[in-house]
Amino acid sequence: MGAVLVIDDDPHICELVSALLRAAGLSCLTAADGQQGLRVLGDHQIDACVVDAMMPHVDGFEFCRLARQYHPELPLLMLTAKGQLTDKAEGFEAGADDYLVKPFEGPELVMRVRALLRRYHKVMDQSVRAGRLELDDDAHIARLDGVPLDLPLKEFDLLFVLAGHKGRTLTREFIMDEVWGFDFEGTSRTLDVHINRLRDRFGPDDGFRIVTVRGLGYRLEDVP
Repeated sequence: MGAVLVIDDDPHICELVSALLRAAGLSCLTAADGQQGLRVLGDHQIDACVVDAMMPHVDGFEFCRLARQYHPELPLLMLTAKGQLTDKAEGFEAGADDYLVKPFEGPELVMRVRALLRRYHKVMDQSVRAGRLELDDDAHIARLDGVPLDLPLKEFDLLFVLAGHKGRTLTREFIMDEVWGFDFEGTSRTLDVHINRLRDRFGPDDGFRIVTVRGLGYRLEDVP
């Protein structure tokens, strides 16, 4: 997995947006304008961009147009103080997928970025691997060495999220939102129970393990 690229000439906005996304379990890179953003985009694996509209050198609209030429599947969220319909239309015509007007609520920004990531990656990454285990999200089938397994729905979803971010520590909040949804009324104990069930079902001999990161969340990693 790559990172979310935050592009804004206001360093305070860059810091705020990055902090919100990192707290949600996402990694971030930043750029001060569209020109710098294009360089970062060329040098790093980027999963999505949060782009301010009004910037010096290369503004957000031009960035979206140029990014679309070389990265047609890259999710783009336009973040701007402009709220007029004509401004939104210009953003969408430039290639933006979504549009959020400042001032914004932090949770809404995170939800919109996650929704864009799910929308694009559901098409692009329907199959993931963890050691000897393959998870096919399209058919909702798990196979160990090619042999189908009967996994409960939530255990499959939990494994798919962890394996889809293999090697990265995911916060408990991020995992809960991805597997159970934002409106889930249960507690994080539900997550712990499902993690323990997966550990009872799979072990290092299956080629992967789920690591507890104390005070933060969980990480799935392959075992040689």
